[in-house]
Amino acid sequence: MTDELFDQKAMELRRSRAIQRGRETFLHERAFEDILERISLTNRRFGSALLIGGVDPTWPERLRAFADTVAVMEPTDLMRLEPSSYDLCVTLGALDMLNDLPQALAIIRFALKPDGLCIGALSGGQTLPRLRSAMRAADEEIGSASPRVHPRIDPAALAGLLSEAGFAMPVVDVDRARASYRSLRDLVRDLRSMGATNSLSARSKAPLSRAAILAAERSFADDAEDGRTVETFEILHFAAWAPQQG
Repeated sequence: MTDELFDQKAMELRRSRAIQRGRETFLHERAFEDILERISLTNRRFGSALLIGGVDPTWPERLRAFADTVAVMEPTDLMRLEPSSYDLCVTLGALDMLNDLPQALAIIRFALKPDGLCIGALSGGQTLPRLRSAMRAADEEIGSASPRVHPRIDPAALAGLLSEAGFAMPVVDVDRARASYRSLRDLVRDLRSMGATNSLSARSKAPLSRAAILAAERSFADDAEDGRTVETFEILHFAAWAPQQG
């Protein structure tokens, strides 16, 4: 049995399948546009930028509006980063499902030059409340519980991790995006297209029974208005600076 929270092989498989079917990026695009606006407010031109987890192939070019060069790296390659290499680090859709978030933040901190900016977004603790309720209904039907929805971090905890990693002036803001769905199946279809379905190491490998699926669908539909259930996606935007020298 593994002690790791997330199954990295399962995660990579889900992301690969999402790309093949046509990845759904409406949440990532919303967050990226917000990040670009926040970078613009610094009124600063950055020499070298690092984009961790580029979901959209257009993102590096769009970042070049604020940086002379943009390198792209997957979160699994963070150990390759050299100290004091970048003035700006942007991370989106990359830190949500790491097994060691504190270590990742510390690596990013040391990869930044003095007074370098780390800015990004990840999923917050209030993400997918309707789905969580539906999965509890499924577990009640089965008579046992299994990890089915990814745990998330809250704003205060994220700010604390940024400080512990050595960043200065950490700021965390909350954006709650909402989308309505006719059924639980439609929500799950979107999550599959995001590569964001269950990748927990402790997840049950057995498929849900028909009765459990129906219980989950009824629970999801109970929250509907005019035939649609509103689901919430909480996005935590964060920014922090590498300390200045001297």
